[in-house]
Amino acid sequence: MSQFVSFTLLLVMLWSSPLMAETASDESIRVKQLLNAVDDLWRGESSYAVTSMHVKTAHYERTMKMEGWSKGKEKTLFRVMQPLREKGTATLKSDSHIYTYLPKTDRTIKLTSGMMMGSWMGSHLTNDDLVKEARLEEDYTAEISFEGERDGQEVIEFTLIPRPEAAVVWGKLELTILADSHIPLVEYYYDEDMVLARTIMFTDIQMLGGQLRPTTLRVMPSDEPEEYTEFVYEQLSLNVTLKDSLFSLSSLKKR
Repeated sequence: MSQFVSFTLLLVMLWSSPLMAETASDESIRVKQLLNAVDDLWRGESSYAVTSMHVKTAHYERTMKMEGWSKGKEKTLFRVMQPLREKGTATLKSDSHIYTYLPKTDRTIKLTSGMMMGSWMGSHLTNDDLVKEARLEEDYTAEISFEGERDGQEVIEFTLIPRPEAAVVWGKLELTILADSHIPLVEYYYDEDMVLARTIMFTDIQMLGGQLRPTTLRVMPSDEPEEYTEFVYEQLSLNVTLKDSLFSLSSLKKR
């Protein structure tokens, strides 16, 4: 019994020692840096992007080309470039509000709380996804759940649990990135019952905006395995100069 007590006491002393505390702190800093590196792949203080969006459901397929601007986490504007029949359709996110402009009827609609879980532009993303744009390190408590070789690649896998105060709808995220470049490979989203709800695959790594990035993101809902929404980046510029007036209701109508 005395040997067991001594061994237990030794473990307590080790974990409470300054060396172990410093190691834990270093790991926390490393996790924070890695998650910020992932977030910053597509973000800066501001951005401009041209993307195509292909949506496949059981009932239809559609492809749209859009340009988008962002400033911080609070301001985002998307405008449809193609197809011609939908050209000028625009979505504005300003703080926690979303507005949609429909050029055919020249109407601007402010989305109500009851419309937030509706599909954005017919895709597998919701209007709520646009409002609750999160930074992983800020909104989740994360730990490295795997680090090593998988499928011939050196990867790092994170398990992320939402912080109590975070305005997110997910119960858990699992994110896998390449160990050397920190480029994301796959992200799994679990609902509050810890059931897999959707998967995002990151593929087609190319030079984009002066850095290697995945240029294709495919969102796949778990309850409809044959369906998906795929975004392909054609152009990306970060830290561009944008006026606040761009993210206004009057700018929604501009072509």
